[in-house]
Amino acid sequence: MSDNSVILPRQKKPEWLRVKLPVGKKYTDLRGLVDKYKLNTICASGSCPNMGECWGEGTATFMILGNICTRSCGFCGVQTGKPKQVEWDEPEKVARSIHLMKIKHAVITSVDRDDLKDGGSIIWAETVEAIRRANPNTTLETLIPDFRGDKINIDRILAVAPEVISHNLETVRRLTREVRIQAKYDRSLEVLEYLKDSGQIRTKSGIMLGLGEKEEEVIETLHDLYKAKVDIITIGQYLQPSKKHLPVHEFINPDQFDKYKRIGLDLGIKYVESGALVRSSYRAEKHLI
Repeated sequence: MSDNSVILPRQKKPEWLRVKLPVGKKYTDLRGLVDKYKLNTICASGSCPNMGECWGEGTATFMILGNICTRSCGFCGVQTGKPKQVEWDEPEKVARSIHLMKIKHAVITSVDRDDLKDGGSIIWAETVEAIRRANPNTTLETLIPDFRGDKINIDRILAVAPEVISHNLETVRRLTREVRIQAKYDRSLEVLEYLKDSGQIRTKSGIMLGLGEKEEEVIETLHDLYKAKVDIITIGQYLQPSKKHLPVHEFINPDQFDKYKRIGLDLGIKYVESGALVRSSYRAEKHLI
C-alpha cells in the first residue's frame, strides 16, 4: 500500500478557497440560456469556482463524447463505466450552444473513450469543424485525452488547427500511477511534445497540488513540461470530489502557488496560471495574446 492509500482526516478548507457567488448581467444572461436550452457546459455541471469570471469574459467549457469515462482516475468526479454509443449529431449541438451563448472563446474537452478504435478523435475533429462553421469568430482550445499516444488520432486534432491544444499531466511522476491509473507520465509528455513539433500550435498542460507531492517534484514537473515545449501551464488546488476519491493531503498556501509561478516563468514558460482556484480553462482566452 502506498503512502497515498492511508486514510487521512478530512481537512477544513482554508479562507483562500472560499468562492464569491457569480454575479453580473453577462453571467445572468448565460445562465438563463443554459437553463432554457439545457446546454451542457462543464462550467455549470462541474460547479467551477471561476464560472462567473469566465462567463463574464465570454469563455465557456463544453464536454463531448458523453459523461461516462473508460478510465478511473482517482481524482476525477466523472462516472467510470461502459460509455453510451457516440452521438454523431453532437458536433452540431455543441456548435449551436456556442452560437446561442455568443461565446468568444470555447474550450472543448471529453471523457476518455478507450472503447473506440479512434479514441473519439473523429467526433473531436467534426466538433471543431462544426463550431468553425457556425461561429467563425470564436477561438478554440481543445483539452484532449492522450489517445493512448496514437499519432493517427492526435493528427486528426492537429488537422483542424484549434488555436490551443491542451493535455493535462495532472500530477508529478511519482503519483501518476495512483492519480491517473491508466495513464503514463512519459506518454503524456510525448503527446505534448509531438503536438508542439507538428506545427506552430500553442500547447498547454495543467497539474493539481495537494495530493502528497513534494516541492522538488513539482519543480521537476515544471522542468519536464518546459522540455516538452509547453507554452501554457495551469497549477491549481486538488479538491476531493467525494469520499471515494483520493484524499486531500494538504491545502497549498497562496505564497507557494506564487513561487511555482515564478519558477515556471523563469524557466521560460510563456504563461503560468498558478493559484488555489485555478482550473484547466482558467483565463483561457488570455492565452491567445
